[in-house]
Amino acid sequence: MATEVIMPKAGIDMTEGQIIKWNKKEGEKVEEGEILLEIMTDKTSMELEAEESGYLIKIVKGDGETVPVTEIIGYIGAEGEVAPEAGSANSAPENTASQPAPEKAAAASEPKKEKAEDEFDIVVIGGGPAGYVAAIRAAQLGAKVAVVEKSEFGGTCLNKGCIPTKTFLKNAEIIEGIEMASKRGIILESEKYTIDMPKVVQLKNEIVKTLTNGVRGLLKSNEIKMFNGVGKINKDKDVVVNGETVLRADKIILAGGSKVGKINIPGIESNKVLTSDDILDIQQIPKSLTVIGGGVVGIELGQVFLSFGSEVTVVEMMDRIVPGVDRESSAVLRKELEKKGMKILTSTQIKEIVDDGHNLTIKVDGHDDIVSEKALLSIGRVPDLEAIGEIELEMEKGRIKVDKYMETSVPGIYAPGDINGIKMLAHAAFRMGEVAAENAVQGNHREIRLETTPSAIYTVPEVAMVGLTEDEAREKYDIKVGKFQFAANGRALASGEPAGFVKVIVDKKYDEILGVHIVGPSAAEMINEASGLMAMEITVDEVIKTIYAHPTYSEALFEACADALDEAIHLPRKRK
Repeated sequence: MATEVIMPKAGIDMTEGQIIKWNKKEGEKVEEGEILLEIMTDKTSMELEAEESGYLIKIVKGDGETVPVTEIIGYIGAEGEVAPEAGSANSAPENTASQPAPEKAAAASEPKKEKAEDEFDIVVIGGGPAGYVAAIRAAQLGAKVAVVEKSEFGGTCLNKGCIPTKTFLKNAEIIEGIEMASKRGIILESEKYTIDMPKVVQLKNEIVKTLTNGVRGLLKSNEIKMFNGVGKINKDKDVVVNGETVLRADKIILAGGSKVGKINIPGIESNKVLTSDDILDIQQIPKSLTVIGGGVVGIELGQVFLSFGSEVTVVEMMDRIVPGVDRESSAVLRKELEKKGMKILTSTQIKEIVDDGHNLTIKVDGHDDIVSEKALLSIGRVPDLEAIGEIELEMEKGRIKVDKYMETSVPGIYAPGDINGIKMLAHAAFRMGEVAAENAVQGNHREIRLETTPSAIYTVPEVAMVGLTEDEAREKYDIKVGKFQFAANGRALASGEPAGFVKVIVDKKYDEILGVHIVGPSAAEMINEASGLMAMEITVDEVIKTIYAHPTYSEALFEACADALDEAIHLPRKRK
C-alpha cells in the first residue's frame, strides 16, 4: 500500500510550506532517510527525508507550489504501484488554446548553450535589499545567477539598521506603556523595572538570524549560487571573490550598499565613541550618551537609550533634527522628545572630544561642555565602493552615477540601492534592484520611479512623509494645506496618543496631492496609503468621496484632505 508524503507542520505557527525542489522524479527509487525534497516555511528552508524505502510513484504538488500543512504532496510505494489518485499532477491537460505559437515553439526548441560552472548570466555583488532582490528577480526571469556577499545576507537594514533598531524601539514602546498604565487605571504592584541588555541584544540577534536565514532560503529556492567573500570587478569585467575565485558574467549588478559615515573631529577615534553598528551590540546601558547627529538613526537610537534610562543629549549641526522631514513635523517631534527628557542642541558644531579614561568631554560651540560616558556617532551612511575594483565608473559626489535604467556609465554594469545614493532606503533599494534585474536580463526597458517613495521614523510618536515638504511645494506650486490634529481623533484619544497631526499639501490648480506628512500613532503604516493615493494620482476631492472606518487613526488623513477643500466636518469652521 502506498505511503503518503505530506507537508509537515514544522512549527506551532506554521500553516503552509512552499516546495522548493523535489530531489527525485516520479518512478525513481527512494531509500529510507534519503533527502526527498526541500521546502521553505517561516522564512527558513528545510529538507524532508523519505520515511521508508520504495519508489516515488506520484508527485501531487510540484516545485514552487505552496501547500497547507498535512496536505498530501506525493506517494511512495512499490515499483509499478498505482497511486490512490490516477494521473500525474505534473501532466497538464490538453488545451490547444494554451499551446505556443509555431514561431515561439520553434524558438523554445532551440537548445540554450550551457554555461560553465563559473559562468553566469548575472553576477550580483552585495546581498542586501537591492542585491538579493535583484538576484531573485533575475532568476525568476530565467537567468543563471550568482550573488556575492562579504558579510551577512540581508544587508545593513536587516543586520545593522532597520530591523535591530525597531527591535530596540519596541522595548521603548513597551516601557512607555508601563509608565502610562496607572493613568489608564491599570494599577501595577510595582512600576519598577530593569533592562537586561544582554537579553535585549540576544533577542535582536535571534530575529536577525531568522531573517538572514530567510534570505538565504529564498536565494536557494531560486537556485542562485551564493558566495561569501569580498567581490570586486576586474579589468575584464569579471567578478573576483576574495582575490581568488573568478566568476564570469554577461552582466553585473553592483549592489554594495553603504557603510557608516565618518567625521574628522579631534578625539573621534576614542573607543567610547560608538557607531550605530557598535551600539546595537552594547552589553551595558550607559548612564549618559551624547548622540552626534540628529538624523533618523541618531534620534531613533537616542530615544531607545533615553527609555532605557540613559541621560541623552543630541547635537545636530543643522537648525533642526531630522532635517529631511517637513519643518513642522520636526518641530513637533522635538517638542515630544524634550518632554520625555531628551536634551537637543541644534545649529551646534562639535570642536573636540576628550577621553579622560572614564568619561568623554565633548566641546561644542556656543554651549557648555557635555560630559558623557559614551557617544554615538550617527551622521549618516555613505556608499560602499569597494566592489568597483579595477574598472572606472562615472561618479557624482562619491556616489555611482546611474541612468533611469539603473545602468552605470559602463554598459552591462548596473548599480541599484544605497551605492548610487539616490534614495538610501531599504524599500527604495528593493524597487531599484527589481528594475536593474529586469533591464539586465531583458534589455533596458523599465525606468525607475521613486517620486512616491515613503519614509518613516519609528520614534514615539512616529513620523512619516511622502512627496514634497511644505517649503519645497511652495517654491514650485500655488498650494493649499489641509491639516488635522490627532488630538481631535477618537482612536488616538482612546489610545492615549493625541500628539501630532496629518498634513496634506495640495496643488490648487488640479487638487493633486503633492505631499503628506504625519506625526503620530501608526504614521509609518498610514503613509503607505498616502503613497498609494499619490502614485495613482488621486485628488483630494476623490479621497473625500470614499468612506473611512471609524474610529481609526487613518480618519485623520481623510479629515486633512477634507480640510484642504475647506470641507472638514470635525474641525471648527474657518473664518474668512
